[in-house]
Amino acid sequence: MVAIEKLIIPNNEFKLEAELFQSKNGKEKPIVLICHPHPQFGGNMYNNVVSGVFNKLIANDFSCLRFNFRGVGGSTGSHSGGLGELSDVHVCVDYLIKESFERILICGYSYGAAIGCSAVNYSEKIIGFISISFPWGFMGTYKEKSQTSKPKLFIQGSRDEVARFDNFQKNYEFYLDPKKSKIIDTDHFYWGYEDIVAEEVLAFLRDF
Repeated sequence: MVAIEKLIIPNNEFKLEAELFQSKNGKEKPIVLICHPHPQFGGNMYNNVVSGVFNKLIANDFSCLRFNFRGVGGSTGSHSGGLGELSDVHVCVDYLIKESFERILICGYSYGAAIGCSAVNYSEKIIGFISISFPWGFMGTYKEKSQTSKPKLFIQGSRDEVARFDNFQKNYEFYLDPKKSKIIDTDHFYWGYEDIVAEEVLAFLRDF
Protein backbone atom coordinates (compact mmCIF):
# COMPACT_ATOMS: atom_id res chain seq x y z
CA MET A 1 0.00 0.00 0.00
CA VAL A 2 1.31 3.45 -0.97
CA ALA A 3 2.03 5.68 2.02
CA ILE A 4 0.84 9.23 1.36
CA GLU A 5 1.31 11.55 4.32
CA LYS A 6 -1.32 14.24 4.84
CA LEU A 7 0.24 17.48 6.08
CA ILE A 8 -0.58 20.95 7.27
CA ILE A 9 2.17 23.41 6.29
CA PRO A 10 1.96 26.80 8.05
CA ASN A 11 2.37 30.10 6.22
CA ASN A 12 2.21 32.76 8.93
CA GLU A 13 -1.44 32.81 10.04
CA PHE A 14 -2.54 30.46 7.24
CA LYS A 15 -2.40 26.69 7.06
CA LEU A 16 -1.84 24.87 3.78
CA GLU A 17 -3.28 21.43 3.17
CA ALA A 18 -0.77 19.11 1.48
CA GLU A 19 0.03 15.51 0.62
CA LEU A 20 3.56 14.06 0.56
CA PHE A 21 4.89 10.84 -0.90
CA GLN A 22 8.46 9.87 -0.08
CA SER A 23 10.48 7.53 -2.28
CA LYS A 24 11.68 4.23 -0.88
CA ASN A 25 15.16 5.39 -1.94
CA GLY A 26 15.03 8.20 0.58
CA LYS A 27 16.15 11.59 -0.65
CA GLU A 28 18.64 10.53 -3.34
CA LYS A 29 16.34 11.50 -6.22
CA PRO A 30 14.73 14.94 -6.68
CA ILE A 31 11.34 15.68 -5.17
CA VAL A 32 8.65 17.31 -7.31
CA LEU A 33 6.53 20.14 -5.88
CA ILE A 34 3.26 20.30 -7.85
CA CYS A 35 1.20 23.51 -8.11
CA HIS A 36 -2.47 23.41 -9.14
CA PRO A 37 -4.49 25.62 -11.54
CA HIS A 38 -6.49 28.75 -10.74
CA PRO A 39 -8.31 28.61 -7.38
CA GLN A 40 -11.13 30.84 -8.60
CA PHE A 41 -11.93 28.51 -11.49
CA GLY A 42 -12.12 25.29 -9.53
CA GLY A 43 -8.40 24.51 -9.38
CA ASN A 44 -7.17 22.34 -6.52
CA MET A 45 -4.58 19.69 -5.79
CA TYR A 46 -6.95 16.95 -6.97
CA ASN A 47 -7.22 18.43 -10.48
CA ASN A 48 -6.97 15.83 -13.26
CA VAL A 49 -3.56 16.99 -14.52
CA VAL A 50 -2.10 17.42 -11.02
CA SER A 51 -3.40 13.99 -10.00
CA GLY A 52 -2.07 12.42 -13.19
CA VAL A 53 1.43 13.71 -12.48
CA PHE A 54 1.26 12.94 -8.74
CA ASN A 55 0.11 9.36 -9.29
CA LYS A 56 2.62 8.70 -12.08
CA LEU A 57 5.49 9.88 -9.87
CA ILE A 58 4.32 7.70 -7.00
CA ALA A 59 4.02 4.68 -9.31
CA ASN A 60 7.65 5.25 -10.34
CA ASP A 61 8.89 5.87 -6.78
CA PHE A 62 9.67 9.58 -7.12
CA SER A 63 9.00 11.75 -4.09
CA CYS A 64 6.36 14.43 -4.64
CA LEU A 65 4.38 17.03 -2.73
CA ARG A 66 1.09 18.58 -3.80
CA PHE A 67 -0.78 21.23 -1.86
CA ASN A 68 -3.77 23.53 -1.97
CA PHE A 69 -3.15 27.25 -2.28
CA ARG A 70 -4.63 29.46 0.44
CA GLY A 71 -8.42 29.40 0.54
CA VAL A 72 -8.70 26.11 -1.38
CA GLY A 73 -9.97 22.86 0.16
CA GLY A 74 -8.56 22.48 3.65
CA SER A 75 -6.17 25.44 3.29
CA THR A 76 -7.18 28.51 5.27
CA GLY A 77 -7.18 32.13 4.14
CA SER A 78 -8.48 33.52 0.86
CA HIS A 79 -7.24 34.07 -2.67
CA SER A 80 -4.78 36.98 -2.86
CA GLY A 81 -4.28 37.45 -6.60
CA GLY A 82 -0.81 35.94 -6.79
CA LEU A 83 1.68 37.34 -4.27
CA GLY A 84 0.26 35.39 -1.36
CA GLU A 85 0.14 32.26 -3.48
CA LEU A 86 3.79 32.73 -4.41
CA SER A 87 4.60 32.84 -0.70
CA ASP A 88 2.64 29.57 -0.37
CA VAL A 89 5.07 28.00 -2.82
CA HIS A 90 8.00 29.45 -0.88
CA VAL A 91 6.87 27.93 2.42
CA CYS A 92 6.40 24.55 0.75
CA VAL A 93 9.98 24.80 -0.55
CA ASP A 94 11.14 25.79 2.95
CA TYR A 95 9.32 22.79 4.38
CA LEU A 96 11.02 20.41 1.94
CA ILE A 97 14.44 21.91 2.70
CA LYS A 98 13.76 21.53 6.42
CA GLU A 99 12.92 17.89 5.73
CA SER A 100 16.38 17.51 4.12
CA PHE A 101 15.35 17.33 0.46
CA GLU A 102 18.39 18.61 -1.39
CA ARG A 103 16.96 18.84 -4.92
CA ILE A 104 13.51 20.23 -5.67
CA LEU A 105 11.84 20.40 -9.07
CA ILE A 106 8.74 22.57 -9.43
CA CYS A 107 5.90 21.41 -11.69
CA GLY A 108 3.01 23.80 -12.25
CA TYR A 109 -0.12 23.62 -14.37
CA SER A 110 -1.77 26.76 -15.80
CA TYR A 111 -2.04 29.31 -12.95
CA GLY A 112 0.15 26.93 -10.96
CA ALA A 113 2.79 27.16 -13.71
CA ALA A 114 2.88 30.96 -13.56
CA ILE A 115 3.05 31.03 -9.76
CA GLY A 116 5.18 27.93 -9.19
CA CYS A 117 7.75 28.58 -11.90
CA SER A 118 8.20 32.11 -10.55
CA ALA A 119 9.70 30.56 -7.42
CA VAL A 120 12.49 28.87 -9.39
CA ASN A 121 15.21 31.23 -8.16
CA TYR A 122 13.96 31.32 -4.57
CA SER A 123 16.50 28.68 -3.49
CA GLU A 124 19.58 27.04 -4.95
CA LYS A 125 17.99 23.73 -3.98
CA ILE A 126 15.36 24.27 -6.68
CA ILE A 127 16.96 22.62 -9.70
CA GLY A 128 14.49 23.59 -12.43
CA PHE A 129 10.84 23.61 -13.39
CA ILE A 130 8.17 22.00 -15.56
CA SER A 131 5.53 24.34 -16.93
CA ILE A 132 2.25 22.86 -18.19
CA SER A 133 0.29 25.50 -20.15
CA PHE A 134 1.86 28.67 -18.73
CA PRO A 135 -0.83 31.37 -19.21
CA TRP A 136 1.46 34.17 -20.41
CA GLY A 137 -1.46 35.99 -22.00
CA PHE A 138 -3.13 37.01 -18.75
CA MET A 139 -0.28 36.32 -16.29
CA GLY A 140 2.51 37.95 -18.24
CA THR A 141 4.00 39.64 -15.18
CA TYR A 142 5.23 36.22 -14.08
CA LYS A 143 7.30 35.74 -17.23
CA GLU A 144 10.30 37.74 -15.98
CA LYS A 145 10.04 36.18 -12.53
CA SER A 146 10.30 32.69 -14.02
CA GLN A 147 13.41 33.43 -16.09
CA THR A 148 16.30 31.16 -15.13
CA SER A 149 19.31 29.31 -16.50
CA LYS A 150 18.15 26.17 -14.67
CA PRO A 151 16.68 23.33 -16.80
CA LYS A 152 13.08 23.86 -17.95
CA LEU A 153 10.39 21.83 -19.70
CA PHE A 154 7.38 23.52 -21.28
CA ILE A 155 4.34 21.36 -22.09
CA GLN A 156 1.67 22.97 -24.26
CA GLY A 157 -1.58 21.94 -25.93
CA SER A 158 -1.75 22.75 -29.63
CA ARG A 159 -5.47 23.59 -29.31
CA ASP A 160 -5.18 25.54 -26.06
CA GLU A 161 -7.34 28.68 -26.09
CA VAL A 162 -6.72 29.62 -22.44
CA ALA A 163 -2.92 29.57 -22.42
CA ARG A 164 -3.09 30.23 -26.13
CA PHE A 165 -0.94 28.11 -28.40
CA ASP A 166 -0.39 31.00 -30.83
CA ASN A 167 1.49 32.80 -28.02
CA PHE A 168 3.65 29.84 -27.15
CA GLN A 169 6.67 30.07 -29.44
CA LYS A 170 7.53 33.73 -28.85
CA ASN A 171 7.28 33.25 -25.10
CA TYR A 172 9.26 30.01 -25.19
CA GLU A 173 12.05 31.79 -27.08
CA PHE A 174 12.32 34.32 -24.23
CA TYR A 175 13.69 31.69 -21.85
CA LEU A 176 17.36 30.90 -21.45
CA ASP A 177 18.79 27.47 -22.22
CA PRO A 178 18.66 24.71 -21.17
CA LYS A 179 15.02 24.20 -22.10
CA LYS A 180 12.77 21.71 -23.84
CA SER A 181 9.24 21.83 -25.18
CA LYS A 182 6.57 19.23 -25.84
CA ILE A 183 3.45 20.04 -27.86
CA ILE A 184 0.45 17.78 -27.31
CA ASP A 185 -2.53 17.76 -29.67
CA THR A 186 -5.19 18.79 -27.15
CA ASP A 187 -6.76 21.81 -25.45
CA HIS A 188 -6.04 23.47 -22.10
CA PHE A 189 -7.65 20.83 -19.92
CA TYR A 190 -5.85 17.68 -21.12
CA TRP A 191 -8.85 15.39 -20.57
CA GLY A 192 -7.78 11.96 -21.76
CA TYR A 193 -4.17 13.14 -22.11
CA GLU A 194 -3.22 13.12 -18.43
CA ASP A 195 -0.98 10.08 -18.80
CA ILE A 196 0.86 11.59 -21.77
CA VAL A 197 1.56 14.75 -19.75
CA ALA A 198 2.68 12.69 -16.76
CA GLU A 199 5.03 10.58 -18.92
CA GLU A 200 6.69 13.75 -20.21
CA VAL A 201 7.17 14.97 -16.63
CA LEU A 202 8.63 11.60 -15.65
CA ALA A 203 11.02 11.52 -18.63
CA PHE A 204 12.31 15.01 -17.82
CA LEU A 205 12.76 14.12 -14.16
CA ARG A 206 14.84 11.08 -15.03
CA ASP A 207 17.47 13.35 -16.60
CA PHE A 208 18.45 14.67 -13.16
